[in-house]
Amino acid sequence: MKDNTTVQGAVHQDLKHDSAIKQVQGRAEYTDDIAEPAGTLHAYLGASNVAHAKIRGMDLSRVRSAPGVVDVLTADDIPGVNDVSPTGKHDEPVFPTEKVEFHGQPLFAVIAETRDAARRAAELAEMDYDILPHALDPVSAHEAGMPLVTDPLKLERGDVDGAFGGVAHRIQAQMTVGGQDHMYLEGHIAFAIPGEDDDVIVHCSTQHPSEAQHMVAHVLGVPSNAVVVNVRRMGGGFGGKESQMNLFCAVAALGAKKLGRAVKIRPDRDQDMTATGKRHDFVIDYDLGFDDEGRIQAVEGQFAARCGWTSDLSGPVTDRALFHADNAYYYPNVRLTSRPQKTNTVSNTAFRGFGGPQGVIAAERMIEEIAYALGKDPLEVRKANFYGEAGDGRTLTPYHQEVEDNVIGRIVEELEDSADYQARRKAILDENAKGGIIRRGIALTPVKFGISFTATWYNQAGALIHVYNDGSIHLNHGGTEMGQGLNTKVAQVVAEAFQVDFDRIKITKTTTEKVPNTSATAASSGSDLNGMAALDAAEQIKERLVTFAAESRGVSEDAVSFAPNRVVIGDESVAFDAFIKEAYMARVHLSAAGFYKTPKIHWDRAAGKGRPFYYYAYGASCSEVAIDTLTGEYRVERTDILHDVGKSLNPILDKGQVEGAFIQGMGWLTTEELWWDDKGALRTHAPSTYKIPLASDRPRIFNTNLADWSENREMTIKRSKAVGEPPFMLGISVFEALSMAVASVADYRECPRLDAPATPERVLMAVERLKASQ
Repeated sequence: MKDNTTVQGAVHQDLKHDSAIKQVQGRAEYTDDIAEPAGTLHAYLGASNVAHAKIRGMDLSRVRSAPGVVDVLTADDIPGVNDVSPTGKHDEPVFPTEKVEFHGQPLFAVIAETRDAARRAAELAEMDYDILPHALDPVSAHEAGMPLVTDPLKLERGDVDGAFGGVAHRIQAQMTVGGQDHMYLEGHIAFAIPGEDDDVIVHCSTQHPSEAQHMVAHVLGVPSNAVVVNVRRMGGGFGGKESQMNLFCAVAALGAKKLGRAVKIRPDRDQDMTATGKRHDFVIDYDLGFDDEGRIQAVEGQFAARCGWTSDLSGPVTDRALFHADNAYYYPNVRLTSRPQKTNTVSNTAFRGFGGPQGVIAAERMIEEIAYALGKDPLEVRKANFYGEAGDGRTLTPYHQEVEDNVIGRIVEELEDSADYQARRKAILDENAKGGIIRRGIALTPVKFGISFTATWYNQAGALIHVYNDGSIHLNHGGTEMGQGLNTKVAQVVAEAFQVDFDRIKITKTTTEKVPNTSATAASSGSDLNGMAALDAAEQIKERLVTFAAESRGVSEDAVSFAPNRVVIGDESVAFDAFIKEAYMARVHLSAAGFYKTPKIHWDRAAGKGRPFYYYAYGASCSEVAIDTLTGEYRVERTDILHDVGKSLNPILDKGQVEGAFIQGMGWLTTEELWWDDKGALRTHAPSTYKIPLASDRPRIFNTNLADWSENREMTIKRSKAVGEPPFMLGISVFEALSMAVASVADYRECPRLDAPATPERVLMAVERLKASQ
């Protein structure tokens, strides 16, 4: 018997992911699991083997005559626009016609009876190139005079030049921050089924169904209403499936409409990694002025990013890097500029944090510089530079938004106590002083992360709810499920609204047929936006039901309420399903489309001023590491995390997101290294050469807690806060702890200035460099 006194699975309750059992048992269906119609064809991309060249000729005769090949698609086969640029710059052709811009660039697509036949045939193309010079990183590209892919941004406040003139201490240095591959379990895949007239249905793994819809429509030269994009779930996304799926959807749809047969395209892992973008590498030049107490007085920074051959999302990514170059610290005088540099590499794209982590790590490097210069504990310097409270003159960001919800002081104080930071740091200092081969380090680092799309128009969402006459509920919204539990959380919101059990709600695939013009599931805003849209739809239906109940029983609307699985009408209590049947018989409309747009936000990019973020999420992590000074190898001994998710919609899911984000952030800064050879070829293009953290790399002791006292001051969904991206930057504590361990070989007199990722090789080289400087 169910307990009818409470709702099973409403908000603020621990509830397992709605697909968890199916995923563990292998029954959860992904795009590649959809039954293929008879006659389904398979596509594969033919790619360049040079980094930069003029295309003088392309002989595809051997490709066309290869066994099993049905057709070969080139730019000449595109009936619409040869472009899948997500920003409207029209700088990203599906297939190039004049120039190759990076090694591995798709040039054509083979359509064959089998995937293997298409893959083998794609290797038979004979290309005639006029080779051009190439540049792979932002420094060499800038020196070669290559342009920027989009307009740079400048954020400025105060008198920077004047402040530098009076500082007691000044440090100028450079930091290189590596990129990162998304390494999702499920790679890119698109499956297009042609329909009558202009129609085509595309099943794919994308975080942005509406954008895929519009891109396919543009390439085919048809209106968007002819294209349906469906996404039931993804096997991971992390930003890599926000804009990068456009190419695959376009190729599948193009082939399907041309040949009148279903077409599927699923690159292997090597091509997935070489042909699609990654987290942006950055080269950061910083100029830092501070006083004897370690308080920052002036900061100037230039953030040059490896953007690749097109703009993609590099503009907003590099913007967000500047937005987070302060992290949790107040800069009295600041000037920050971005340099989104074109390079002859794949176009880099969205990745969890969207440029924010690259900004945050720059802030932490500057804190570290101050600490070593003054002989202080970096945590002491961090605390001295935290944003303040309203009225103390220390709340204005470089982009002129007030920090109104600052809780970082409390979070850090509680974590410092619960992790026993001070005693452990003292013990580590004492142990390192003995001069052993194994050196330890510890660091406690904060995170302040702004929540909202910086492109203001993306901060909107829609949802569709049907209540059927048996009392069951159908929920659809514009967000996409990539394993993060978005569908579960939104369904919990609906369960809470109707006061019904979670299992009464059916969560359906995301489709452009039901909710139009959706935003990408990105910027940590999936629950914020889609939860509010679903709540709006539920409230519309409830309002109609309350009116019906009051009129049918002759009571006031105030006498009608929703109780667990029942509707109370005056002195009467009716089972929810029975009441819904009554409402249907009385012709009450039991469907609603909900909508939400984030309030208060605005942004003037030209002026570098505004309120781009609705609120901030905060967190802190304390990590302890041990390094072997003879080999550079290391391990993470312990990590303690305290993270702010407001009043959590689902604490157990949020805790999982925090843990996973930390590990992914740690991987970015330690083991995950992207490497191109001198010909411009990505050599870390498979799990055999690109190393993500393993289960054995997790901290030996791993304590994760949510700040259960927190509640969002803004009117978000049930006072929760976003959780997807902010905890990614908690992994910086591992990087900072490694730095302390390295610094011990020079008695902490010098900042080691580790570049990221801090692979064992880089750690060893830093140790040897510091030893040689003694």
